[in-house]
Amino acid sequence: MITLGSAVRCIATLLLAQSRLLTKPTLSLKPKDPAMSTFDQQQRQHLAAAFRLVDHFGWTDLTSTHISVRMENPEHFLTNSRHQLFNQITASSLIALDHDSDVLNPRPEDIVNKAGFIIHSAVHQARPEVGCVLHTHSIAGMAISALPEGLLPMSQHALRFHNNLGYHEFQGVVLDEAEQDSLVADLGNNEALILRNHGLLTIGRDVAEAFSAMYYLEKSCQSQLKAMAASTNLHLPSMAVRDHTRQQYANYLGYMQIDWQALVEQLDLTQPDYKS
Repeated sequence: MITLGSAVRCIATLLLAQSRLLTKPTLSLKPKDPAMSTFDQQQRQHLAAAFRLVDHFGWTDLTSTHISVRMENPEHFLTNSRHQLFNQITASSLIALDHDSDVLNPRPEDIVNKAGFIIHSAVHQARPEVGCVLHTHSIAGMAISALPEGLLPMSQHALRFHNNLGYHEFQGVVLDEAEQDSLVADLGNNEALILRNHGLLTIGRDVAEAFSAMYYLEKSCQSQLKAMAASTNLHLPSMAVRDHTRQQYANYLGYMQIDWQALVEQLDLTQPDYKS
């Protein structure tokens, strides 16, 4: 028989459990390095968040591929050390590089990804307004990179990249700095670059913009592959509609910051150690 007292205790237990689920976990961050600016500390946390989210969405390639952000000193940028999987990366584990590939304040475990340095250094030097560069080897991205037609203007998502996407021919693993000139020339003033037979690259003024571009580009690649598997006769919007939709994206940039904030809040709940 259920008594009034037992019913009250049951309700109290349920309310306590619910409150614990709704309470964000607290995180004891490592003390801030007094020599590190607030801007660089924030850049570290945003970059670490980007790595965790790339892992969350399944765009990783073990310890390969890379993301970078420009530091307060515009000649320096933060990126990942080659020895970590993306779900292991934290704000403090990132490495700072200059454009000579020298690690600032090196640690024994730090490993510079040479291809990553060549790609990211090239973009940061050629595009001073760029604050973040994101590169992936996703399955959908590699598949689209090998199609002669590349990315088709077949979806609303894909039209974000209408007249806003470059292509770079494959020249082997990017280990020669001589490739930097052609890479940045092919990127041009665009928001994204498809590296033929290789993968995807997006840029932005900050992490929010570069991540948003990659999310849209990746989804565009995935949807195109599914559509092409069903039929080769695809309905494509008119040129006027393509131009109009691209301009709609350009006119409203606020959605990128809104999406990024929501993603970071999700990480704060599920993987709060990224900030450490």
